[in-house]
Amino acid sequence: MEKQNIEWKESWRDEYLKWICGFANAEGGKLYIGKDNSDNVTGISNANKLLENLPNKIRSVLGILAEVNHYDENGKDYLEIVVDAYPYPVSYKEKYFIRSGSTLQELKGNDLNKFILERKGLKWDGVPVPGTKVNDLSKTAIKRYKEKAVRSKRINAEVLEDGEEILLDNLRMLDQELLKRAAILLFHPDPEKYVSGAFIKIGFFRSDDDLAFQDEVHGNIMVQIDKTDDLLKTKYATYMIEYSGISRIEKSPFPEAANREALLNAIAHKDYSEPYPIQISVYPDQILFWNPGKLTEKLTIEQLSQKHASIPNNPDIANGLFRSGDIEAWGKGTIKMIKACVEHELLPPAFHSDASGFSVQLFNNTEKALQKRGLESSLIKVIKDALANKQTTNARVQDICSVTKATATRYLKKLEGMYLDRVGETGRGTYYKIKGS
Repeated sequence: MEKQNIEWKESWRDEYLKWICGFANAEGGKLYIGKDNSDNVTGISNANKLLENLPNKIRSVLGILAEVNHYDENGKDYLEIVVDAYPYPVSYKEKYFIRSGSTLQELKGNDLNKFILERKGLKWDGVPVPGTKVNDLSKTAIKRYKEKAVRSKRINAEVLEDGEEILLDNLRMLDQELLKRAAILLFHPDPEKYVSGAFIKIGFFRSDDDLAFQDEVHGNIMVQIDKTDDLLKTKYATYMIEYSGISRIEKSPFPEAANREALLNAIAHKDYSEPYPIQISVYPDQILFWNPGKLTEKLTIEQLSQKHASIPNNPDIANGLFRSGDIEAWGKGTIKMIKACVEHELLPPAFHSDASGFSVQLFNNTEKALQKRGLESSLIKVIKDALANKQTTNARVQDICSVTKATATRYLKKLEGMYLDRVGETGRGTYYKIKGS
């Protein structure tokens, strides 16, 4: 029955100082001594002694203050230890713990480094890199950045006359004379010299276990955007051939605008403290963009579509790129992807966030691709009809699927919200359109 901010223990052990440490490093919380996991009072016999000793023990071992309260319920004593959230890192025997959900986790390695930086009011990409200077950066990348920033009307044309040092100082990418990590990623010709995994891997898969060919894109972020976008448009684009009369029309199975938005968001929201590259897996029926970054919350497609707030892991990088006009806030970028897919007569992208990172999947309309989205054959018929005709109705579903009105209603309810939007109240005149159209 544990909760984010509450823990129960039937008796005291000194090892429970770890839980107090975990609360202090998270959002604060309460530790009850003399209660079971169901919040029932079991009582303790040494309440007065603990009431006297615990405040001193918490202060001497953890270096923090905690309020210890004594309560009595039906003749049974129990203690309440109230822990505030602390703005600086709190350690227990040189180890750092944090309360996450209903569990206690020890912070190690990269997670510990990020935690300590945040507690000091710093971000990973705001840390200066020893031994670096402005002259190490690519003048071409900086010039391109200035020109795009002016074209996007984010800054005045006078900025074109500013020196590199003035620009970087205005972007908060300098610490005295040292470059911050954000400047290295954006403008250094070889950012991997300082940041492991700061590149993009692209592979073309005939199937999950059949890699046909692959590429790696290195260089600063500005270069990575251009090279990767070009590869996706040319080498990795499998074109479907269509005919309009006697004219042949080459049409990419995936909208270039959606590809670019997925790429830009992967770059902007990547957690560059993780030593893993962005990975783009291209299949005949789908493209998967993955990056080792995390959203602050899990969102449905509808919530992502409506969310007009940036969720960057790297504010310094994000701010710079946003000002240049290269990358929009995450919510707007998501809407662009959905709109591009719908205009291309595709379903909206699938978004997925887990402990490993965040991914965007674009699917085409083949039977296999729609099955991968978890759609059964009858629902695939409905989706394909709605895509082809821009809308569908209950009567039409009855016709194309050879089912009753009740079954058609059930099909539409399964698709409503995730894939279809209903227009009108239930009854005559109601129709359904592809979500986002």
